[in-house]
Amino acid sequence: MKTTTKRSTELLAYYRQISTEVFTVVDLETTGAVGNSDRIIEISVLQATLKDGIIQILTDLINPRIVIPEQIVRFTGISQDMVDCVEGIEQVLPNYLPMLQTGILTAHNLSFDYSFLQAEYRRLGVDFKASAQLCTVELSRLLLANLQSRSLPKLVKHFGFNVGKSHRAESDAIACWLLLEKLLTQIQTAPDVEILDMFGQQWLSARDVSVILQLPLSRVESLLTDTNIDVSIKSRFSRHRQINLYQRKGIENLIDKIEIESPESLSEQLSLFS
Repeated sequence: MKTTTKRSTELLAYYRQISTEVFTVVDLETTGAVGNSDRIIEISVLQATLKDGIIQILTDLINPRIVIPEQIVRFTGISQDMVDCVEGIEQVLPNYLPMLQTGILTAHNLSFDYSFLQAEYRRLGVDFKASAQLCTVELSRLLLANLQSRSLPKLVKHFGFNVGKSHRAESDAIACWLLLEKLLTQIQTAPDVEILDMFGQQWLSARDVSVILQLPLSRVESLLTDTNIDVSIKSRFSRHRQINLYQRKGIENLIDKIEIESPESLSEQLSLFS
């Protein structure tokens, strides 16, 4: 579920519902950032539940049969010599397919890992899809909005996870699971009001807001700058993304206010402000 498409109460119900499921956590190290042209050089997949913890974990280096860029060697510590003597993707990835097609596929920045898995399986003639997915970056944005960075190494340091060297697949897969375990346990055990307040601190882009409100981006941008709106919506400028961000709580308060005042559809009501 994309956290920017649902309201906080829906997200709380969703995360509590899936907390009993099996999670299949994947982490990849690659030769670059583009799934269609770069290649996987290391894969680690673990399966775990909140009840039993980590059930199993598989990890393999993979021969990409291309040269690993020097910056990737420095970043991961995986050298050309380490992969030249191991099996290629056609021998390794078929062994992972049963695990990857079980449970909720999970990763930190899932879209990155998923794009590589799809590209590599496509090369093997397999149409890889995971119907159930979870991104711990999105979950971190909901529960850890106060942190300056939600990169996995920074979160490992923040929580003191003892997982070894970052930017190696097994260490990062374990770190991703420990993060998910911690955040889902918090959602399970903390009072609703506490979790909903934390969700409300999330910072959303105007594009995120347009999805929630089901309005064109141009109308949303006009709405968010309308001084006649009698709802306080906190905003800040993201230097990293170079855009304005808006706090979820204010957006949802606006929705609640308009829904209470009029029975008309929300999109019809909000469009009147643009």
